[in-house]
Amino acid sequence: MTNFAFAIPGDLGLATGGYAYDRRVITECRNAGWDVTHLALPGGFPFPSPEELAQSRKLLHALPEGQAVLVDGLALGVLPATMLRALRRPLAALVHHPLALETGLDDALRSQLVASERAALAEASIVIATSPATARLLEQDFGVARSKLVVALPGTDPASRAHGGGTSARLLSVGAVIPRKAYGVLVEALARLTTRDWTCHIVGATDRDRQETRALEQRIAARGLTDRISLTGALPAHALVEEFAAADLFVSASLFEGYGMGLTEALACGLPIVATDTGAIPDTVPRGASLLVPANDAANLAEAIGLLLDEPDRRRRMADEAWRHAQALPRWSQTADAIMTALKEMPR
Repeated sequence: MTNFAFAIPGDLGLATGGYAYDRRVITECRNAGWDVTHLALPGGFPFPSPEELAQSRKLLHALPEGQAVLVDGLALGVLPATMLRALRRPLAALVHHPLALETGLDDALRSQLVASERAALAEASIVIATSPATARLLEQDFGVARSKLVVALPGTDPASRAHGGGTSARLLSVGAVIPRKAYGVLVEALARLTTRDWTCHIVGATDRDRQETRALEQRIAARGLTDRISLTGALPAHALVEEFAAADLFVSASLFEGYGMGLTEALACGLPIVATDTGAIPDTVPRGASLLVPANDAANLAEAIGLLLDEPDRRRRMADEAWRHAQALPRWSQTADAIMTALKEMPR
């Protein structure tokens, strides 16, 4: 088998880590000579309307008979198991992180998502996870057999080394403004460091959760940090490259990451990292290049950032370690190879 359909909900061009992963997998598989059909599912996932579910069923059933389909977890986790079973075709799942681990869900919805994702994953012949940590979660909490699991780490493109922001230390955090990224915690941490000389750019979409964005803007203003913290919104690729180049320190207050592609992009630029010790982050960043703190803990986050602001020599040593580590990071062709190998070996 050298062809498959990749079912992805919503706008594939959105600036998120999950969509970036999907785009590169499609490109690299096609570069390797595979015939990849991008099957665009409706955009309401992971909370589709009945009409969107019906449209998804129609689109999946319209694929050529016997063609394998890889379904992005943003959709797969809420597709009814009966619908997936009725496809009667080789089915693979791609899980960036379990839907139930998104921040802000109430207990009832979280339980519902766990149940629906467990049932959907049971219908897949193989389950591709984007990190060993996510694979462990799927085995332990979602009942996925280890024999069905494949890890395909995101690739990282080579990058130029960051040159920093000049006299004032530039902090960079990347990711959409959503509750899981915990930018409010980052603001509270930075509010404790106003005697240091720094600025911070938060780069990521501000229209994914407008309520969260308004709350963040209000928090920044209330702490008197409007002149020091910038919300840039989503940026085109060339502008994001410039943000990494101008940074001195990468910071993530995230409450959970299934991998954390922004972290490896920071390593590729030789940036030291302050991040939380949750999800896949401890597996993703080397200890010599990072300081990890508990999630949702502004005091410890502030202490770690302050330490590196106060000790530029230590920051430089960590930057050197980040640069060294980045040279061995997997490339996107390796990500695609892992997925193509898994699909070739998938039971028909």
